[in-house]
Amino acid sequence: MKIRSLSYDEIHKGSLILVNQAHALDEHAAEDLVPVAESAALLQSSAAHALARLMDDIRGWQQIVFVSAWRSRREQQQIWDDSLRESGPEFTRTYVAFPGHSEHETGLAIDLGARREQIDFIRPDFPCTGACLAFREKAADYGFILRYPKGKESVTGIGHEPWHFRYVGIPHARIMRTQDMTLEEYTDYLKRFPYRNSLCPGESAGHRIAISYIEADQNPIRLELPDNCPYSLSGNNVDGFILTEWR
Repeated sequence: MKIRSLSYDEIHKGSLILVNQAHALDEHAAEDLVPVAESAALLQSSAAHALARLMDDIRGWQQIVFVSAWRSRREQQQIWDDSLRESGPEFTRTYVAFPGHSEHETGLAIDLGARREQIDFIRPDFPCTGACLAFREKAADYGFILRYPKGKESVTGIGHEPWHFRYVGIPHARIMRTQDMTLEEYTDYLKRFPYRNSLCPGESAGHRIAISYIEADQNPIRLELPDNCPYSLSGNNVDGFILTEWR
């Protein structure tokens, strides 16, 4: 067995952090940013590489353009202020996250639009046709979820945004798609599976997957992990960690 020690502050890092109206983003959460598709836009490297593979699979850049990726706190503040001035508070609260509470500040979220001569940079068109449809259908297989689905506005606190996708990784995106869960719902759901009482949703690449929740009830948190067992750890930005093991 090997021992892994985690500090409480690490709950604010990882691909499964929940950022919404109730849970602010740690200012240093966006790390390892790399360019998207040879552009000036940035995403965290895991998200950028997954997006590149997905777009290659569907030849997406022929019909799809990126609209927004990582934003600094200052940029988010400017978008918020501009939207308040131009569109009013109701529209802004529905479609623009308050600075410090925006997924775009994580480097894990991207807004995409259909390639058009004119693009609305707040609400880009992303129809259920062509490459946009193919992106939706394959997103979860590359670790992406539609972050703000229709009918879940009361859960997410954000209006339906068919253009906004969030990287959470595999197998989590596939589970959320199968269970029709938002990230808010999935974060709560995983608390049913505390450490050593794992959720085992299936296999991947010949390995059995085990997912468990670790409450950050002490500092530091000490974990015993099997030798030679691939795993990933992510904070949830709420109260603990998600451990994913490939056994």
